[in-house]
Amino acid sequence: MLYLRDLTYHPPACHTPILKSVNLQVAPQQLGLVIGPSGSGKSTLLEILAGLAAPTTGKVFWREQELTPMHLEQLSGLVFQFPERHFCGSTILEELRLGHPELTRDRITEALTEVGLAHLPSSTAPHALSGGQQRRLALAVQLIRQPHLLLLDEPTAGLDWSMRQQVVGLLAKLKNHWSLLVVSHDASELINIADHCWTLHQGELTPISLAELRAKNQRSQVFLPEQPSQ
Repeated sequence: MLYLRDLTYHPPACHTPILKSVNLQVAPQQLGLVIGPSGSGKSTLLEILAGLAAPTTGKVFWREQELTPMHLEQLSGLVFQFPERHFCGSTILEELRLGHPELTRDRITEALTEVGLAHLPSSTAPHALSGGQQRRLALAVQLIRQPHLLLLDEPTAGLDWSMRQQVVGLLAKLKNHWSLLVVSHDASELINIADHCWTLHQGELTPISLAELRAKNQRSQVFLPEQPSQ
């Protein structure tokens, strides 16, 4: 179980905090969904939970253990928005082994099977994959690390309808084994697989029920505009 207690992030260069007294919890085998516009602090929240930034105040716990950024690096796997832009390997195998030269073939096959890519030759170039397959590979890269918590920033951004549905289906499958926290500007395709939802506006996180979110979705069919992440 992941707990955030009164977490605030206020870099010296900013006049106001990017995150303000955030409280959140995500249970094992559940998917938490945070919805907010660009500049609301969504990506910053994930960076803190991935150990890439330290909160100014507040605490992060996994079960009863308080976590440092170093702990969070080991606990979490972060899939950035448009992760395919960060691929460095010339083949699927090379991409998975970056930083993990000791990986066995069995562990690689296990990760690729989990994301539905085991049928592809390991010599395939990542940039030769479809958009949906590239997102799956990005998830496999994190699963190789065997994290307890998967963090995803706008996982369906830039994909066509069929590829978005593939990614949503994969996330529904992955939450059977991992805790997931997803941030997005658009809740429409993720509501049905979410267990808990929050809205994030100007750094303030507010719980919202799935029923209320579905009702708003049905009434308006208008979502927050997709813009570059903060």
